[in-house]
This record gives sequence, C-alpha cells and structure tokens, in this order.
Amino acid sequence: MRIVDTHTHAGINWFEPVELLIHQMNLNDVEKAVLVQHGLPQTGGYDHTYLFECVERFPGRFAVVVIVDVTKPDALDRLEGYASQGAVGVRLAPDQRSAGDDPLAIWRKADELGLVISSMGGIANTSSDEFNALVAQFPKMPFVLEHLAGGSDGAGFPANGPGPQPPYARYKKALELAEYPNTYMKLPGLGELSRRPQVLKTRYGFDFYDSIPPLVELAHDAFSPNRLMWGSDYPPVSQREGYRNALLGVLDHPAFNTQEEREWVMSKTALSVFKFE
Repeated sequence: MRIVDTHTHAGINWFEPVELLIHQMNLNDVEKAVLVQHGLPQTGGYDHTYLFECVERFPGRFAVVVIVDVTKPDALDRLEGYASQGAVGVRLAPDQRSAGDDPLAIWRKADELGLVISSMGGIANTSSDEFNALVAQFPKMPFVLEHLAGGSDGAGFPANGPGPQPPYARYKKALELAEYPNTYMKLPGLGELSRRPQVLKTRYGFDFYDSIPPLVELAHDAFSPNRLMWGSDYPPVSQREGYRNALLGVLDHPAFNTQEEREWVMSKTALSVFKFE
C-alpha cells in the first residue's frame, strides 16, 4: 500500500530538520509528504526557503504548502511567486481576510493560481456560517481541513485541555462542509483525540485508550474515505503517541473496514489533491 503523509513540518529555526522526517518516512514506508509551513511568523513562518530546498534535494518526495502575511500589500504577489516556485497550496485560517478593498483577495488569488487551501485553526472558525459561505464561493478550489477541522481541540493537544466533548455540536456543524465536493479532511493520529492512559498496554492499537471520541467515524460518514487523508503532524506527534503509532492509529482504525477505504485514506485522496513533482 502506498502511504502519503499530508501534514508534516520541517525547519532549521523551529521543529526538526528534514533529515529526521525522511528517517521516519523511510522506517515506515511513507512514500511522500506535504511540508506545511508552521504558522508562527515569529519563527520565520513567512520564509519558505528551506522548504523549497527540501523539494529540490529530495525530488518527488515533498510538496510545499506556504503561508503569507495577508495584511501586507504585497501578499498577492508573494503568493504568486511561491506558486511559481512550485508551492501546491497556501495555509489560511477561515477568518483570515486581506487588507484593502477586497477582503477575499487572497482567497481569489489562490483560486486563480490553482492552489489548495490548507485550512488551519480551531473548530469555532471552521464551523462558522461565515466559513461555510466562503467555501461556497469557490466551488473549484480544494479546501483541506486540518486536524479534523479543529475538532481535535484545535491545536491537537488534549493533554492540555478537556479534549473533544460530546455531543460534538461544533464538530458536526463543521462536517456540514462535506456537502461541497471540493472539501477534504485530514485525519491525525489518535493521540490528538484522547489522553494517554496512565497505565500503558504492551502494544499500541485502537483499544489502547479507554475512550476515543467518534470523530473519525463521523468524518467517515460525512466525507467518505475518498475525501479523507492521513496527516501525522510530525514532529509535534513525537510528544504524543509517536510517528509510527499515529500512522497505525488511522490505518488500523475500525471505521475503515475495506482495503480500498484504507488505500484512499493513506494515499489515494492525497495524490488526487496535492501535486507532487
């Protein structure tokens, strides 16, 4: 089975250099990965030099999703420049708007350039009526909802908070975006959804946690596997269950009960959305 990781980070000023990601990919038979610029302007979030170097150094293995400062007057030009360098997508929060007369200018430019939107941020924004209306305006532009649309408690660290709680009303509201055929969702490892047990079992698996909220099952029913894709969130995942276990948590999830469904989630959806050289 081919495996594509749709949510990874690499850097030399924040997180880990790409060689450590390559090591994890090779250990776990991961063929390709999407390098998503980390959303921290103070750590160089608008400088993509290193990510483009990674694409050149490892041909065919990586695609780059960039970030732009939408408040700057040259944001559209910068985005066009990144696209000409080979960027396949841009990371935007649902409530981000351009400065100037047209608040949707950055979204229109992404659409014009044929870029994928990697939608970051918490569930409050992703589940808003405003975001639903925005997605409706761009029927041909792929929207990929990161971290279960923020349903995994936004940043995905339930150990630092209560985590997803029933009845999951906001998450279910975000799932209404599935009515648009150009929307997709990233599935993280189960460590984003549940706290680590105080007493660990010998082997990692779906029954590893005492309780796992049914977010993956709900996403399966709303989007179907051909619009779901796995994303490890490396290297932050190393603080949770670890890279391999994040992969296995989705690959072996009981929501996917056929080989074809697993193939869509682990690679086919990603390859249909992101352009790898």
